[in-house]
Formats: sequence, C-alpha cells, structure tokens
Amino acid sequence: MSTPDRQLATELAALAPQDLAMIGLSGGTFLMGSEDPLAYPEDGEGPVREVGVEGFAIGATTVTVAEFAAFVAATGHRTDAETHGDSLVFTGLVAEGLAEISPSVQATPWWRQVTGATWLHPGGPGPTGVAGVAGVPGSSLDASSLEQWARHPVTHVSHTDAEAYAQWVGARLPTEVEWEFASRGGLERQPYPWGSVREPDGVARMNTFAGVFPSGPTAPVGTVPADAFPPNGFGLHNTTGNVWEWTSSHFSAHDQRPVLRGGSYMCHDSYCRRYRTSARSAATPDTSLGHTGFRLALDL
Repeated sequence: MSTPDRQLATELAALAPQDLAMIGLSGGTFLMGSEDPLAYPEDGEGPVREVGVEGFAIGATTVTVAEFAAFVAATGHRTDAETHGDSLVFTGLVAEGLAEISPSVQATPWWRQVTGATWLHPGGPGPTGVAGVAGVPGSSLDASSLEQWARHPVTHVSHTDAEAYAQWVGARLPTEVEWEFASRGGLERQPYPWGSVREPDGVARMNTFAGVFPSGPTAPVGTVPADAFPPNGFGLHNTTGNVWEWTSSHFSAHDQRPVLRGGSYMCHDSYCRRYRTSARSAATPDTSLGHTGFRLALDL
C-alpha cells in the first residue's frame, strides 16, 4: 500500500465506531423462499418451506468502509482485489480516464475490469477513484466527504476478505437461513423487508438502479450509507438493495460457490429483480465486485 493510501486508510479507520452494532434475535421458524412471479426458479428461490433457526446476533448494517479500514490498519490485510490487481466496476462509475483502457465483460458489458480498483479506490485509482459512491464527489475528499464515505458499505471485498474480517472481530458470516430470517424482519412471505409494495406511497425504501439500465440513470448510481433507509422490523438496515451480501452457505449441493443475498444498487426490474428478501446469487470465493459487501453474525 502506498503512503497516500496508507494515510487515507488511517483517516478512515479513525472514523470507525468502537463497538459492533449487533442485533440479537431469538430465532424460531419461518417460511423461507418464494414462488411468486417475481422469483427466479433457476436461482433456487423455491419451494417455499418452513425452516427453523437458532438464536443468533446479526449486524444492524453491512460492514462500512471505516470499519474495514480499521481492520486493514490493524492487520495489514491485503484484499483479493489488491492481490489480483483489478476488480469489476460498473461502467458508469469508473474513475475518469480509465473507462477507455478498462475492458468490458462480454456477457455483461456494463461491467469494466478496472486495474487498481479496490475497497479504497472503488472506481479505480486516480483523483476520481471514489466514483463508486453515490453523492460523494470523487475529485476531492474533504473532511465532510470523507466522513460520509466512511459510513458507506465496504465493496470490492471477496468472500475470503469478508471471512478474514469476521475472524478479526471474533464474529462470522451469517448462514443463508439466518440472513433471510433477519432480512424479513418478522414478516411472512413478503418480497420486501417492509411488506408487499416496492415503493409505498411512491417513496423508495432501498437503493436500486433508477431509470433505464444501464446507460440512462435518473438518480445517482452507487452505494449509499449503510444505514441510509429505515430499518426493518428487527432493526436491520438495507437488507435489500445497496450491496450484495456474502453468506457462509453454498449455492446448492452441486454448486459450492458462496451465496450472496440482498441485491444491490445495480438491480433493475428490466434484467435483475434480485432486490427481494428471497433472492439469491453466488460467486467464487475470490471474486470482488463494486456492488458486494457483507454483514456479520454471532452465536448467542
């Protein structure tokens, strides 16, 4: 890590809270999965089944940039993105001057493989490297912008990175069952943590892509603070939208990739309705992306 990056990480680490914001849940049984028209059968969302879960604690929010910075400052951890030398960034968030030299992914051309994109440079290196953060100017990080960015979920972290952080704080990643139980906030068979309607009274309750995907956004694209929207019935913020969240579970008996839950700021109903409590995806453990983070869990 360069001297400027080390200084930036140190400044972010100083903004991290001293304690973990964890919510204890007593567990119980709930109806997991979905078979409604919004679901993706190929993702294994169904069938709806009754599942039991033991009591556990889970993060009120995803792990933030400041919290991850404290981990890096204390341990010197080097993420998979840093080791590999690149990470995937949404094309509209690539730092200035890098889009032209960053190849797109053939099957999903809205992704760019950006050299030097990391948790500390979500849009890639350079003066606009914080371009992956909605509402934070990337050209200059003054004290106010730094404090705002510190509250955003950390991104460009792999499953391996997330596990390393969890071990450092004495926690773990939630199982997929725990994650969905907590995400639903006590509601049964509802697609969203607040109920059945995506935008009650026309007001957004989560951070997803607004406008025509991928090139016609009508609102800022990127992450928002980890506690940007009101919590669900259990006190968890942003369990749908904003960033995908790693879990400790495997996608299926035949697919051992770790499960991701919750959707992200890139989800849009024209191609990806995975901004729901039952939606799921998967990626290899060393994959890092500009819309993926994690939250912690603890045994009670």
